[in-house]
Amino acid sequence: MRIVVQRVLEASVSIEDQIYSQIQQGLLILIGIENNDTEEDVKWLSSKIANLRIFSDENGQMNKSVLDIKGQILVVSQFTLHAKTKKGNRPSFIEAARPKIAIPIYETFIKCLSLDVQQKVLTGKFGADMQVSLCNDGPVTILIDSKNKE
Repeated sequence: MRIVVQRVLEASVSIEDQIYSQIQQGLLILIGIENNDTEEDVKWLSSKIANLRIFSDENGQMNKSVLDIKGQILVVSQFTLHAKTKKGNRPSFIEAARPKIAIPIYETFIKCLSLDVQQKVLTGKFGADMQVSLCNDGPVTILIDSKNKE
C-alpha cells in the first residue's frame, strides 16, 4: 500500500458539486492499494499513521500525533499512486488492485484506522470521480509505502 499523508487545517471531498466528507485540523490520507497488499500492510500503516508525530507541540517541534491533538482524518482512495511512468508518456496502473481486491482492503483499513485513532474516520467514495480540497498545514506531506516500511 502506498499512502500520502498530508497535515491539514481542513480538507473536503466533493462529488457532483456536493460536499461528501469534510474535516477540520488533522490528516488527509490518499491511499493506493496494490494486488499483493495484505492485512499486515493495513495494520502496519494504520498504527504508523495513528502515531506519526507530525503536529507541533508548544515549542513548535513536530512531537504530537493526530491522537494527541484529537485531529480528524479523511481517507481518499487513489489508485494513481501506483502509476508506472517508465515507458512512454501514458502512465500504467497495472500494479493497482482492481475493485474486487481493493475495496475489502480499503474498508479494513478504514476500520483499523478508526480503532487506532479512537474515532470515526471519514472517507471519499471508492471509485467515484471526486474533487479533493485541502489547506495543507506547513506544508507537511509524507509518503509511506508498506512494502518498503519507509
